Amino acid sequence: MARFGVASSLAFACVALLVNQPARAEPRAVIELFTSQGCSSCPPADRLIAEYARDPSVIALSLAVDYWDYLGWKDTLALSGHSSRQRAYARARGDRQVYTPQAVVDGALHALGSDKAAIERAIRLARDRHAPLKLPVEVVRSGDKVTITVPAATGESRHGEIWLCPVTRAVPVKIGRGENNGRSITYTNVVRRWIKLGDWNGKAESFSVPIKELQNGSIDSVAVMVQSGVASAPKLILGAAQASIR
Repeated sequence: MARFGVASSLAFACVALLVNQPARAEPRAVIELFTSQGCSSCPPADRLIAEYARDPSVIALSLAVDYWDYLGWKDTLALSGHSSRQRAYARARGDRQVYTPQAVVDGALHALGSDKAAIERAIRLARDRHAPLKLPVEVVRSGDKVTITVPAATGESRHGEIWLCPVTRAVPVKIGRGENNGRSITYTNVVRRWIKLGDWNGKAESFSVPIKELQNGSIDSVAVMVQSGVASAPKLILGAAQASIR
């Protein structure tokens, strides 16, 4: 797992803001879809997350899990860490609900990933009950670097972790075995890695990440989340932003 130090110069961040328009948070929601190529119920959810990805008010991410691989097809996009993250969410919520397709909204609530009405209800409930995404995170590409700026806390939430996810916009997959045998499915906003930038304790922070550390030829954008809790017990997402690095 990669980790980067805090940028010490605020001047660099100011220059970056002048060079490129920042991707500024307060999105309406962050939706993490836990999906699998080996799950016959998942394709409708995969289509729905593609629809959400076209909505500029939503950060929509596909997290492929590996626990259905034994059914006959090894998911080509799965990360074992995604399965661990999904289980950690269930433990943190206390409901032990782990299934595919599952949409986790703002780190707080879950819904069937193919049910748009249920996801929209979860978005409304999360905003009413938990007030997520109030921290205005900024992500800016300037030259060969991405700069992430997290402001000081203004509310009660002052502890969390800052994560950066390299994302591939679209990945077509032809599935050769298992429940989706013979189907060709395009997966949208596929998370390829998780990079912890640091802990957040309510103070303003800035990070500078070389794009060469992220780009492997298929990465189109980065998503950044400030999330309360820890990786083993993730909770409410306090702020988030997504920006293209192409």
